[in-house]
Amino acid sequence: MPEPALIIIGGPTASGKTDAGIALAQHFGTEVISADSRQFYQAMRIGTARPAEAELQDVRHHFLGHLELEETWSAGRFAREAEPVLQELLGAHGIAVLVGGSGLYIDALVKGLDALPASDPRLRERLQHRMEQSGLNTLLTELERLDPTTHARIDRSNPHRVVRALEVCLLTGRPFSEQRSGAADRTDLRLIRIAMDVPREELYRRIDARVDRMIAEGMEAEARDLLPHRALNALQTVGYKELFAHFDGVLDRAQAIDLIKQHSRNYAKRQLTWLRRDAGWTWIAPTDHAAMITHAGSHR
Repeated sequence: MPEPALIIIGGPTASGKTDAGIALAQHFGTEVISADSRQFYQAMRIGTARPAEAELQDVRHHFLGHLELEETWSAGRFAREAEPVLQELLGAHGIAVLVGGSGLYIDALVKGLDALPASDPRLRERLQHRMEQSGLNTLLTELERLDPTTHARIDRSNPHRVVRALEVCLLTGRPFSEQRSGAADRTDLRLIRIAMDVPREELYRRIDARVDRMIAEGMEAEARDLLPHRALNALQTVGYKELFAHFDGVLDRAQAIDLIKQHSRNYAKRQLTWLRRDAGWTWIAPTDHAAMITHAGSHR
């Protein structure tokens, strides 16, 4: 009997991960676990490019649009919730597909998490207040002073992650990066990593086209509906922040759209940096699903 296997589909935003995950899940007769934390929120479908039901092509996806805006999930919470789903899929099919651009969430399920200190509510509240009063950059400046390594690679589109890294630095008196063990992969199943290999110029064209498509699908109306909730952590993300600035009169419409594209490209660069730190990824063109299937089948 083949060893249980988890196919992990990684890649930057707009690189074709969803289609690849569907193709592999269909071929191997299994289901997809989503590890894209931006797509967890039910109310944020257009602005996070969450696939519509019609796009999912009869492949069941777990952890898409399952949260309300007020809920906050950590990577640890995701791993705890995803583990029984993974075990169920492995028991039923012997194989599962994990798709996502959120590296920390992938690591949480594949490697486990480091034993970091619990959150301090008073310190967390002070940091949140500083961010609300002075902006995220004031926290990033302090993080750069305390932990240049984390500052260089942290996802600036996720303020919750910035606050947590700074909180750990302040609670322990040590850089957050020094407390990340780089834990080894779990050994209870075979891990097959496939990354979307997209030339940079093509990736940027894909990102620009996706943003144009989201605008055409009604992203502005979605963001306007969410404007009363703008202070929530879920909405501190690329796309919504720029449109909120447009609604405030800080940016005109064209400037907001251009900034969404630029900030999405910046996010893609950080995702690629995370992927390239691990030599275990096999890079395959996003449309070459046959090569992905062959690679996955040969490593089972």
